[in-house]
Amino acid sequence: MPSPVLLAVSHGTSDAAGAADVHALVEAVRAAAPHLTVHEAFVDVQQPDVASALEATDGPVVVVPMLLSSGFHVFHDLHGAVAHRSDAVVADPLGPDPRLAEVLMRRLPTARPTARPADSPVRLPEAPVVLAVAGSRDERSAVDAEGMAEQFAALLGRPVYLGYLAAREPELGELLAPHPDAVVATYLLARGYFFDLAVRRAHGHPIALPLLDGGRPPAELTALVLERFRTAAAQLNRAHE
Repeated sequence: MPSPVLLAVSHGTSDAAGAADVHALVEAVRAAAPHLTVHEAFVDVQQPDVASALEATDGPVVVVPMLLSSGFHVFHDLHGAVAHRSDAVVADPLGPDPRLAEVLMRRLPTARPTARPADSPVRLPEAPVVLAVAGSRDERSAVDAEGMAEQFAALLGRPVYLGYLAAREPELGELLAPHPDAVVATYLLARGYFFDLAVRRAHGHPIALPLLDGGRPPAELTALVLERFRTAAAQLNRAHE
């Protein structure tokens, strides 16, 4: 079987900055694996949609969900789109994964100890950390979000609380209300509707940018996309042996 095409599928957004950040991640994947053919598609808002992208692609395809959790988009939209093709497979979503915890930690607001010299290293604030997630009624998405919170807490060495932006409880604003000193980490790929919602519901609490923050895409994300591709491509090859 020839090397599969990597079809990188993200949610899609009307936010220009968020869309540019996601496209930059796809470009980083292309640069890191120049031997691969990498196409881009979306489950909502932007074009091409997944069905159109698959129709335009000849030969084997690995669909890599650039989504952070399992749920409706992965199991209905993506698996449904490849159900009629024996030469296509859907990889696992990007999260949960310890490498995402590393990026989340770097995004957290930092504070400088007042008792130390001005050139001393910055440290993370000791305030409670709340992880803002989009939320889904699909229980598999909730399990993934809880797993990510556990991995983030293990890295930070303190509890991380989940605050949902839709579909599940506790809702972010309600969770933050009794914790005026809490900081918010956003478990979102890029800026867009849910990040804007998180900012509003944070009610002035310090809030971190998403995993893609307008700078160079984190190497961890590029590596994750390629790792998910390689694992699924191996599965596809075994199925055709």
